[in-house]
Amino acid sequence: MGVVGRITACSIGLRGGVSYETYAEKNSFSCCCCCGILIAGCMRGGGDKSSGGSDASLTIGMPNGTISSKQFNPFLTSGMTVIATAPVYEPVAIVNAVDLSKDPEPWLASNIEWSDDYKSVKFTARDGVKWADGEDFTAEDIAYTYQLFVDHPELDLNAIGVTGTSVDGNVATVEFEKSMFVKTSQVLTKPIVAKHVWEKLDDVTALDIDLMGTGPYKLKQFSTEAVTLEARDDYWGGTPAVKTLYLQSFNDNTMLLNALGSGDVDWAQISQPPNVETAYINKDKEHNKNWAPSTMGVDMMYLNTAEKPFNNVAFRKAVNMVVDRAKHAQIAREGIVDPITSVTGLPTAGNTFIIDKYKGQETKVDVNGAKKILTDAGYSYQGDKLIDPDGEVVSFEISVPQGWTDYVTGISLIADEVKELGVDVNVKTPDSDTWTENVNNGKFGAILHWIDTGNTAYDFYSDVMDGRWLKPVGEAASYNFGRYDNEQATEALNTYANTTDETERQKALEEIETIWVEDVPAISLGNRPDTAQYNTRKFTGWPDDDNPYVSPNPTLYTMVSILAKLKAVK
Repeated sequence: MGVVGRITACSIGLRGGVSYETYAEKNSFSCCCCCGILIAGCMRGGGDKSSGGSDASLTIGMPNGTISSKQFNPFLTSGMTVIATAPVYEPVAIVNAVDLSKDPEPWLASNIEWSDDYKSVKFTARDGVKWADGEDFTAEDIAYTYQLFVDHPELDLNAIGVTGTSVDGNVATVEFEKSMFVKTSQVLTKPIVAKHVWEKLDDVTALDIDLMGTGPYKLKQFSTEAVTLEARDDYWGGTPAVKTLYLQSFNDNTMLLNALGSGDVDWAQISQPPNVETAYINKDKEHNKNWAPSTMGVDMMYLNTAEKPFNNVAFRKAVNMVVDRAKHAQIAREGIVDPITSVTGLPTAGNTFIIDKYKGQETKVDVNGAKKILTDAGYSYQGDKLIDPDGEVVSFEISVPQGWTDYVTGISLIADEVKELGVDVNVKTPDSDTWTENVNNGKFGAILHWIDTGNTAYDFYSDVMDGRWLKPVGEAASYNFGRYDNEQATEALNTYANTTDETERQKALEEIETIWVEDVPAISLGNRPDTAQYNTRKFTGWPDDDNPYVSPNPTLYTMVSILAKLKAVK
């Protein structure tokens, strides 16, 4: 499923696909409190809310404040500048992060063939593709791009670990240090750059690099207020319906949502839109859309398993049984997301990874059952206070940064629910820098955080349980913030990622999910969808529930496949 050894292009022309980078971190988007001023001047968006129209432009907005500088290095950009680079640079394939049953769609590569051990892959360069400067695109460009990650590892933000590249005619071969079975999406979706341009650059790690790719758009104008891209008339996939892209930045999510509601912005990504029905949907119910497809991402309650009280599995199980995921989804996330229901913790997009023995088994709130687990494990009560087996009153601190309104509401709900067990729960909302340092160093009781997405269940479990991330309390960790230490889980994750035997991989997954259910290393709360807002007044062909061909998020390199799919309203 999802990933196959050989992928062949079935068609050439305008078509859709899906996202090819990991999703942006929460503090960059949904909880953005950027400095800067609201971009003033002429708005280029829909404005006229009549159906259809002759305006062949789209305005895309972001809540990132003033665009401080030109940052067009496609390997190092994020947020607003990804919106500018994604229509220009293209990957070898488009990966569908919202429907993992779909194979990657060949894009700049017409054929993709993995080795059995996923330690090498061959890309056949698509014929008929030209760079925006008129030069032919070849396999040399593919090989050069991946070789950059060997020569300049700082460009390899996904740590795919390329060891070498080679070219034979129109086929580029890329080799890796380890199996890429669990990182195929990160490999396939790297933006490809022009060898004849980049090999002449003094510094390929510089942020300010001229935009020039194989994609359907090229840079027309840049300022600290806006970026304008215009369609190429010689694009290999055909001239896109959207002739001009205006990229504008706003001070915060509220201002951006108001611009969406007024029609001044056509497309944006606000993962937790404030008052979305009133401020946006109801302004034009026929055309204004807020689509939130599930991915492999979730909102996760990390538990510090190295310290009391979460070093006791009975207490972890009890807390897991009183957390009301449906209430969290409805109140903290305003009904935009679905709660996690599977006991495996996996999100809706990961249903195909649920092993047989856990299919149909769902989480439920059971306060009395939770109390029984505790008393059976040696806990007791003094009045309404829970006392642990050592005779100490049970308490812990749960925290998220101030200003992360959905997460602040979430931990407040959790605190109230856990207090039903007789536990003292202290809710803290420090500044983001302090919180991040404490999380990385394991100096917390419980937190809400997110996990990486991926095209398998690997990242979901690895981010929480994998010993490869394990650091002592006081040393910074990249993941496994809860310091969960289980050699059996680490070994199973390693097998899942590296074996060439599908039977062994399935056995490893069974072991991983069993450990999750029985040992509760963390608590999975709700789906973390890739939410975006767009309108259908001028263009149709957007991804939606009926046609989930791609993530709707314009801050991902997926954008090129959406732009290729759009059709002008007649």
